[in-house]
Amino acid sequence: MIISKTPYRISFFGGGTDYPVWYRENGGQVLATTIDKYCYISCRYLPPFFDHKYRIVYSKVENVREVCEIHHSAVRATLEFMDVREGLEIHHDGDLPARTGLGSSSSFTVGLLYSLYALKGLMPTNMRLANEAIHIERDILGEHVGSQDQILAACGGFKKISFNGDDKFRVTPVILDRYRLQELQDHIMLVFTGFTRIASKVAKDQVENTCKRRSELAAMGQMVDEALGVLAEGRDVKDFGRLLHESWKLKRSLTDKISNPEIDRIYNTARKAGAIGGKLLGAGGGGFMIFFVEPDRQHQVKQALNGFLHVPFRFDTAGSEIIFHHASYDAAGPIAPIDAYRRRYDEATREPVEATVDVARRSKQYSSEVLSSL
Repeated sequence: MIISKTPYRISFFGGGTDYPVWYRENGGQVLATTIDKYCYISCRYLPPFFDHKYRIVYSKVENVREVCEIHHSAVRATLEFMDVREGLEIHHDGDLPARTGLGSSSSFTVGLLYSLYALKGLMPTNMRLANEAIHIERDILGEHVGSQDQILAACGGFKKISFNGDDKFRVTPVILDRYRLQELQDHIMLVFTGFTRIASKVAKDQVENTCKRRSELAAMGQMVDEALGVLAEGRDVKDFGRLLHESWKLKRSLTDKISNPEIDRIYNTARKAGAIGGKLLGAGGGGFMIFFVEPDRQHQVKQALNGFLHVPFRFDTAGSEIIFHHASYDAAGPIAPIDAYRRRYDEATREPVEATVDVARRSKQYSSEVLSSL
C-alpha cells in the first residue's frame, strides 16, 4: 500500500505566460505557492481473487479488466505511461473539490505518478514528476494546459517559475523572513464561488487568442517581478493587493470565457466591502477566488459575501510526498501480488504453482487430501 499527498496551489501573477504557445516565443514566468490543502491517492496491488483487475475509486467507482477500459482519462493515461500490467486498486480523496482553479488535476496526475513509482520501489525526482505530468496532460491527453500546476504540485512552496523557449524551466524559491511571509498570508482570503468548470475548455479560447493579446500577456508576466519587488523591498504590502487588481483586469480581458456576470458581481461586492484586489484562480469560468484584504476588514468582506464559502488556508512548503509506504520486496525488487502468492505457496509446499490462484480448487484439493489420510 502506498499513499501520496500532493498540495494544491494558488497562482498570484503571470498565469497565461506558462502556456507553450506563449513562452516558446516570448518566455514566461509565474509567481505562485502551494497551500495546505491536498490530494491524497492510495494505491496497492490488487489481490487476484476478483472478477475485475483494476478498481478505481473517485467520485465514481470503476471495476474493469483492462487499462483501456478505464473511463478516468488521467488514470488511464498514467497507467499506460507507466506500463502497468499488474492489477491495481486506486483511491482518490481531495480536501477541496476538483475543477475549481487550484491545479487539482495536475496534483492528481503528479500524486498518481509518485504512487506508482513508489509501488515499483523507485524514487523519481521532483523535476521528473513535473515533466512527466506535463507530458501526460499535454501530449498524451491533448489538453490545453499550462506548465505551472505540475511543477508546483511536484516541488511545492512559494516559487517563481521561469519558462524558456526550449521548454525548460527554472524554479526559484521566494525567500522572505517569517514576519513578512506571515503578513502576506494574513491579507489573503480564499472564497469559493460555488460553481466549477473544465479548465482545458476555457483555456482553449485563451490559447487561440494569444496572438491578439500579446501586450496583455507581456504586462502580466512583468507583474511577477513587480510583485517580488513589493515583497522583497519592504514596500507597503497593500501594493501587492493593488497589483492583483491590475492583473485581474488584464486577465479577464484575455477571453470572454474567463469571467461572467456572477463572478464580476462577487468581485465588485468584495471590493466595495474593503478588498484591495483579487482574482479568479485558474483558467477562469468558476471555482475559487482570492481577495487581498487587510485583516481588520476581512469580517466585512465575509459578511458582504454571505452565502459564499470562505476557506482558511496557509502556505505549504512541501511538494508531492509519500506519507505511507508498505510493500513486499525481494532481491529483485517489489513483488506483485500474484508473485507474492506464488512464493508463499512455494515456500510452504516446495511445489510449483500455476500462475492463476484458484481458491476454490485449492480448498477442494486440500479437503480430498485430508479425507484420504483418515
